[in-house]
Amino acid sequence: MACAIDAQRAGFRSVLIDKGCLCNSIFHYPSHMTFFTTPELLEIGDIPFPSPNAKPIRNEALEYYRKVAEHYALDARLYRLVESVTGSDGNFEVLTKDTYGRVETFRTKKVIIATGYYDLPNYIGIPGEDLPKVHHYYDDPHPYYDLDVLVIGGKNSAAIAALELWRHGARVTLVHRGPSMHRHVKYWILPDIENRIKNHEIAAHFNSRVVEIQPDTVTIETQEGTRTIPNDTVFALTGYHPDFDFLEALGIRFEGKDRLPVCDTKTLESNVRGIYLAGVIVAGSRTNEIFIENGRFHGRQIADDLKRKLAAGKEPQVAAY
Repeated sequence: MACAIDAQRAGFRSVLIDKGCLCNSIFHYPSHMTFFTTPELLEIGDIPFPSPNAKPIRNEALEYYRKVAEHYALDARLYRLVESVTGSDGNFEVLTKDTYGRVETFRTKKVIIATGYYDLPNYIGIPGEDLPKVHHYYDDPHPYYDLDVLVIGGKNSAAIAALELWRHGARVTLVHRGPSMHRHVKYWILPDIENRIKNHEIAAHFNSRVVEIQPDTVTIETQEGTRTIPNDTVFALTGYHPDFDFLEALGIRFEGKDRLPVCDTKTLESNVRGIYLAGVIVAGSRTNEIFIENGRFHGRQIADDLKRKLAAGKEPQVAAY
């Protein structure tokens, strides 16, 4: 959205394509989620984010971004999956399909990819991970009252899920391969989860890993040996990653073990001329480096580059997203 707004402000026409609803990733955050940041750091398009809370909640953010989309009259084509991007700089063809399989093609001179990473979980690769009781996203604690729930992970999402599930009547076990909760857990969450573990209100196994998931149990490899415990539901909150396959199909190259996509750090144009990158995908696997707070400014960098090229008489006055 920020990229589309900055493109429009620079005088370009823009189309915003999303495979889901507006702000699809935020919509799939936990229903009661509180952001780790203040409202002004989530603002885009110079539109104030009014909130009575020091840290806004998910539903407030969704309402805010809807209002921003209305204010700028963004041309948002929702529930359209991008199947392919073909062509070259100045003449791209973006092929999409809607939820009924109907094809629509967009012709554009520029493309910005801002697909984030939340849609692709990091799978553990163990037997039973494909069982219907295994979830890679946490939403609401209520359905898990009086159930045996296993949470896999040691960062913020795992800590928050474990705490909420316990507070809503679930019997919670947490498993993490590290020696303790991760150092990135927020300072106001860490004492809470540590105290629940210390008081044996939440069972925890550190330096451990889940080796198999069965319909009614899970098997954990711990420092004390292998254990099998009762289980009704598993939340494997082991992180997410960008859609590297999609980017590679566009011809974008990567560097290093973190798979940093090749792009100009000033303009954010990738090694494929005419295709720009924005948001967290700029950092490859380093998904803890770019968030809404800093990724929201990427549109300005891209729009500035398009304006410079237009002024030099090299580029047309059209962009698409």
